[in-house]
Amino acid sequence: MSSLCPFAKTSISPGATCPIKHNNKNNNNNTKEEEHQNDNNKNENNNKNNSATISPKCPFGYDSETFKLGPLSCMICHALLFNTSKCVPCAHKFCKVCISRFNDCPLCGADIESTEPETDLQATVDRFINGHARIKRIETDDLNNINNNKEEVIIEGKKSQNVIYEDVSMERGAFLVQQAMRAFKAGNIESAKSRLILCKEDLTLQLKESKTTEDSHDLNSQLGAVLGMLGDCSRAMGDAESAIGHYEESVDFLVKLPSKDLEVVHTLSVSLNKIGDLKYYNGDLESARNYYAKSLEVRRQAVKEHSDASSQVVDLATSLAKVADVDKNLGEEKKAIDGFKEAIECLQSLKLDSIEPAIQQKRKSVLAFLQNQLAGNESQVSSSPV
Repeated sequence: MSSLCPFAKTSISPGATCPIKHNNKNNNNNTKEEEHQNDNNKNENNNKNNSATISPKCPFGYDSETFKLGPLSCMICHALLFNTSKCVPCAHKFCKVCISRFNDCPLCGADIESTEPETDLQATVDRFINGHARIKRIETDDLNNINNNKEEVIIEGKKSQNVIYEDVSMERGAFLVQQAMRAFKAGNIESAKSRLILCKEDLTLQLKESKTTEDSHDLNSQLGAVLGMLGDCSRAMGDAESAIGHYEESVDFLVKLPSKDLEVVHTLSVSLNKIGDLKYYNGDLESARNYYAKSLEVRRQAVKEHSDASSQVVDLATSLAKVADVDKNLGEEKKAIDGFKEAIECLQSLKLDSIEPAIQQKRKSVLAFLQNQLAGNESQVSSSPV
């Protein structure tokens, strides 16, 4: 799974805090008490006008400055609890998958005689996930539309009508992906998949309701990335068919987007390559080459438009290597040699001083593979009959 969050431009910091941000528009010099009073006054004035716009509030009453997710999190995977299990006899609680790897409690060291489901705590976690940030937002073009979209809600014990909530969907998406990435890294794949499915459902709904091209582009990009992550989860669980389905869905959304966004280009080409990998390992070399070639074309175009981007050149060389490797296995020795040589030329053309350490490491790895493959292929060609 990629370490890049598709909501990176709008995501919150990794600290385990409430994912809803309060967009406070009051003067920064106000004290908290003054800000609270101003908010109340603003709500009262808006109620008189039969309309109001309020900052989103956590349905559990926590604010983003004080609430920590610790009580609802697993200390092993550092993500929200999933299939919560209680250790017997010490009663400490963890994700079922996480604690199954231990004989002693990671918190207190007590022997784990058995584990049992902790349904009450898991219900609280599920309520938090399902309710937190899933706040209805009424979009209106003017006050007349507001009056046609009345919604009665309870705010601090008082009834209010015609409330327009601020859009907090991006914060929720970033939060869900953050939890999924933590769980995936810790090997709790089912937890990661569960969070990503929620994120996919949210994004799909938002995409249907999007009204501008810019919103549609952002949502397609995020949905494509999340589907790719779901593919990684299915692949890690050994379900190649579902993984291919998710990757293909990812491609369907990403191909609709302009190729100027390098993150989109990278995610699209990676999804294509991952489909190719699964086909390759399943023995379907022709299909694998087809997907590798599609990824190669995407990356060639990216290098043409961004020739100064070292990461794109390394990606291009990687795709060339994949296509050439399939050609080698299909008996197309001449094509394979040409592909390996072109990939080596791409990597050697990079200015080493300007390459980031991570990209430099990948460059060395790909270059070593290419040189080994090229040496083997050329020796086979030279020893073969004319």
